[in-house]
Amino acid sequence: MPAAINSHMPRGPAGVWRALKWSLQGIGACWRHEESFRLEVWLLLLFVPAGIWLGQGGVERAILLGSLLPVLAAELINSAIEALIERYGSEHHELAGRAKDMGSAAVFVLMMNVLLCWGLVLVPHWLAR
Repeated sequence: MPAAINSHMPRGPAGVWRALKWSLQGIGACWRHEESFRLEVWLLLLFVPAGIWLGQGGVERAILLGSLLPVLAAELINSAIEALIERYGSEHHELAGRAKDMGSAAVFVLMMNVLLCWGLVLVPHWLAR
């Protein structure tokens, strides 16, 4: 059956396994080629235990930890944009530069979200002491 006809059907275990494999390949490629991604993973590994320890209850821990993963997701997307642009050449193009800047801005906005979430959760605890 052509893929277009079957595209709405569930993938089944084999399709899920292939998707997982491709996702892990993407994470591996980003780890190998993107220093920013490696730094953000190390920061995640540092902040996860801190968030578990500092958060008081499940909701606070969810906010602290849940604010971290979107940064990695945005970095993966930003790296994909940059790789695609580099595929077509390294010469300067206004639209390519704009796309790369916007991808970088998405990562920055999510990093500011981490600071906001952590600050709103933790500062009231520290002020109450």
